[in-house]
Amino acid sequence: MSAESFNPSPTRSGAATAVAADTPDTAPVVAWQQGATSQQARWRSERGSPPPARVLVADDTLAANTAYQHACEGTGLLWQGDFNNARHLLQALMRRLDRSPRRQDAPKNEGAVVSADPAAAFNRHRQAQGQRARVLSMLLIPLQSNYRIALRRAPDLRLACEQAWGPADAQAPATEDGRVAHSVAPLRDLLGIVSAFEWRKKGVPLPALGPAPDNRIHPHYGVFSPVRGEYLDMVAQAPLPAAVQAGGVVFDIGTGTGVLAAVLARRGVAQVVATDLDARALACAADNLQRLGVQQQVQLKQADLYPGGRAALVVCNPPWLPVRPGSPLERAVYDEGGRMLLGFLNGLAAHLVPDGEGWLILSDLAERLGLRTRQQLLDAVAAAGLQVLGRIDTWPTHRKAADASDPLHAARSAEVTSLWRLGPA
Repeated sequence: MSAESFNPSPTRSGAATAVAADTPDTAPVVAWQQGATSQQARWRSERGSPPPARVLVADDTLAANTAYQHACEGTGLLWQGDFNNARHLLQALMRRLDRSPRRQDAPKNEGAVVSADPAAAFNRHRQAQGQRARVLSMLLIPLQSNYRIALRRAPDLRLACEQAWGPADAQAPATEDGRVAHSVAPLRDLLGIVSAFEWRKKGVPLPALGPAPDNRIHPHYGVFSPVRGEYLDMVAQAPLPAAVQAGGVVFDIGTGTGVLAAVLARRGVAQVVATDLDARALACAADNLQRLGVQQQVQLKQADLYPGGRAALVVCNPPWLPVRPGSPLERAVYDEGGRMLLGFLNGLAAHLVPDGEGWLILSDLAERLGLRTRQQLLDAVAAAGLQVLGRIDTWPTHRKAADASDPLHAARSAEVTSLWRLGPA
């Protein structure tokens, strides 16, 4: 059944105001009216957005145009029809966003716009992404306490949800009634969880880790996947400082999936201390290091940037764009004000042994988008009491670099990623 042919009269019996609570013992709550009964459930949003202020109950009779109007107004649509029809409706919302008047009126030669004013083009791009995410997140799915979806033709997503959100609530009884929910989540988030679940099972092959099949990183949900292998090749091939070859310890700052720690361990580094502040990332790194058989060489620590002590080599691949992330999942790409970059630079000299080095892996995409200048980067290096010992450059191989329809194509196609070798001035 196509979402385009839905009956124009939506099924709904009222609306309610959502309530969000910030106390440690209470998760955000979304509320709605089910006939004569008021209901509420835990609100789950990977974007970190508050619950919709108004929620309507909807099913297979809801017309796509009506759903789009409600979603654009910020009204949540709590789905109680066929699950596959909900997916069709989400696709219909995407098509309407793609052909909205704002997109149709956009300049045809977007590459020229980027070249003339890259910062403005980037801001437009982010605003469009944010609006798209807000609209698509209005289609909501009810979940039982064990993450079961009690809708017709709903897949079993329990294991995927457990990997993303943790164990189900064993204290709350499950029910067969799809109208009674323990929690509510946007369908868009659920599909993202499923995609991440499949990537975690399959893994990402990375030649920098050695020959297949023993070269896969398995990213967990919420942890940035190392799909851009060009910067990993630099870490795998750059000459190690003499202090490392003499047996010195290496720090991997912001380890994420653990991929850089694993590359260094595969190079023969005997002791790597890998840090991250995020519990999801540390669990992901531990899993990958175990899979790759290098867990004895790498010690994981929960820390904001540096662990204690000094190292012969400190490696860091901070978020490349110094702007505010729009959601928690964007923190691996966006870092407001370059906090992590500056924290790494300002702490480096104090954490290096004599003749030690820092390796900063950084794209110049921020420079090409007008978000930071090369001189600002060099000034930050100097202000931290550091000097540039050398630099290795590489060029992107990912698909977006060759996609001329991308609004940021001019910047992406010219992007250079560098491994900056840094030492005390």
